[in-house]
This record gives sequence, C-alpha cells and structure tokens, in this order.
Amino acid sequence: MLYIVSTPIGNLQDITLRALETLRNVDFVVCEDTRVTSFLLHHFEIKKELVSMNAFSEKNKLNFIADRIESGSSCALVSDAGTPGISDPGVRLISELIKRNINVIPIPGVSAAITALSIAGLPTDSFVFEGFLPQKKGRQKKLQNLLTEDRTIILYESTYRIKKLLDELTNYTPERLIVVCRELTKKFEEIVRGFPQEIHLYFEKKEPKGEFVVIISPISWKHDSVNSHLHIEQ
Repeated sequence: MLYIVSTPIGNLQDITLRALETLRNVDFVVCEDTRVTSFLLHHFEIKKELVSMNAFSEKNKLNFIADRIESGSSCALVSDAGTPGISDPGVRLISELIKRNINVIPIPGVSAAITALSIAGLPTDSFVFEGFLPQKKGRQKKLQNLLTEDRTIILYESTYRIKKLLDELTNYTPERLIVVCRELTKKFEEIVRGFPQEIHLYFEKKEPKGEFVVIISPISWKHDSVNSHLHIEQ
C-alpha cells in the first residue's frame, strides 16, 4: 500500500508520531528531493531507501513505483514540506494506484494553507485554495476571475513573485484585507496583515525571502471590524 505522509513545513517538531512510525516501517520512501528527506530522516534516526520523484520525473517514474508497490512493497510518499499532492507531486501516482485497486492511506499532518488560514482572522467556513498562480500565460485573467469570489482565498507565492502579486492586488482590489505569511513555523516566521499597498511598501523596504502563503479576504468582509492598519507579527 501507499501511505501519504505529511511532513513539517519548517519546525521538525511538528511531525506526528504516526508519521514517524510509518516512515520507520515502510519498505521505501518516494520523495521530491532526496537531500531534503535525508535530512528529515537523519534527524529522527531513520534509515530508509529513497526514490526521487518530482514534478518533472513523476510521469516517467510512475509505472516503476506503482509496479513495485503492486508487487507487495509498502511505500511512503512525502514532499519536501507539508502534505503531498497539495501543490506538490504525487497526484498521478495516487490516481494510478487507485486504478490498480491498491490502498492509499492518509497520514495527516501539517499543511501550509490550513496553517495560514487558521491564524488569518478571516472567514474559514468557506474558502478557495488556488495554490500557485500561473507565472506568465493566463496569470492576469486567472487572478481577476479569482478575485470575484466571495470566499476567503488562499494562494502560494514564491520569493521571486511575491512583490508582483502584491502589486497586482494593489491594482485590482486595493480595499481588500490580506494576510501574508512568510516562513511559517520557521525561525524567521512573519505574519503581515493590512491592505495590499501597505504590505507592498513594507516589502519594498525589506527584501522578501522565503516561502509565502497569501490569504485574501472575501469581497463582503467588513474590514472595519478588525485592525485595518498594517500589522506585523514576528
């Protein structure tokens, strides 16, 4: 069977006891980057065969991994951080194993999207997760359509495009409250709340580094019910 094992997004102490037990007991581990997963396993004194599978190699390695699991080997699928398959490789492998009637077992844990949502202070009863926006083609149309949603919106963004996203939000929806979460659970964790232009100016003065989750308030959310000035938590 295949175990979908969530791993920490930063702080290694966030791993679950069940995740550790699973990693110790499986025959091999499929991961994005063997260096990242080796560090995690070494920290918890686990020795295991690692097979790399990233977004570029998933299609080519799919049958090799699936055949091995089908032959009787147990496998844990992990990503570099968080829950596999959520804006990370693994969906094709999971789909193939389901077609082969092989059990796929979730070992839940950390997800950057849900971690950010939990501290955003915005409605959580209904939300939309979009992951990463397209880098170029279709990006503007995708974002503009998304901003018509009257639900809390969750996006991932990279160091290289976070200022571009903040600039786009300033142009398209300047009155929406947003929460930018940087390096969640890590040493330099930072939570910045405010309007797009405020946060854009903040990161113009301080070069943004790390991984980002951006939470955008629903259209109907009344920002006067919360602190609408730039607020930073470090």
